[in-house]
Amino acid sequence: MYTPKKFNQTDIGKLKGIMVDYPFATLVAFSKSGLDAHHIPLLVSERKGAIFLQGHIAKANPLWKELDDRSNVLAVFSGPNCYISPNHYPTKQETGKAVPTWNYVSVHAKGILSFVQDKEWIYEIIDKLTIQHEGTSEGAWSISDAPESYIQRMLPAIVGLEIEVTSLSGQWKLSQNQPERNRQGVMVGLSESNDTDKMKVGELVEAASNEGADYYSDKRHNDIS
Repeated sequence: MYTPKKFNQTDIGKLKGIMVDYPFATLVAFSKSGLDAHHIPLLVSERKGAIFLQGHIAKANPLWKELDDRSNVLAVFSGPNCYISPNHYPTKQETGKAVPTWNYVSVHAKGILSFVQDKEWIYEIIDKLTIQHEGTSEGAWSISDAPESYIQRMLPAIVGLEIEVTSLSGQWKLSQNQPERNRQGVMVGLSESNDTDKMKVGELVEAASNEGADYYSDKRHNDIS
């Protein structure tokens, strides 16, 4: 991923936060049939200091047959993003020298993919994914709500997958290349929107602006070991 220094994000906590909050990833792999992309919700877990991404696919999905076990893959997580109008920039009103852009947060996780056929492992991952997304509200659905016999019949039709993350990189493109008053204009403009993504991007622009130059580092990515 091309990442200008101003937009480079290396804080592991922030990178993991996006993967947890926006878990619907695009999994990119080069299989026997060529370049493949699959859209899969992934669970973030850690063992002995290493980060793992876990999920599952339908057994009918040919990926697990066409991709060798322990192949290198890329998981792309897209966080908040939105269009940025030049009308948000005070400098546009003065000189007209402004063009639209797109602000966004993105995390790329490279790693080694393993397929898992163990039914207990798959059951546990489905349970954890369900708990994460159902939350703790009253009436939240649980895997135990379904008849055990029904779940057991479904498990053989599922293949688990686990990615051991070898590197993480993040891009926080949040108007850092604009002068302070233009960043303020973006924050105000987005805060006035009813769109939740735009409001979230506005909050992130403010956070990046407040953290200043120390928010970034020269390192392009972190190796996880």
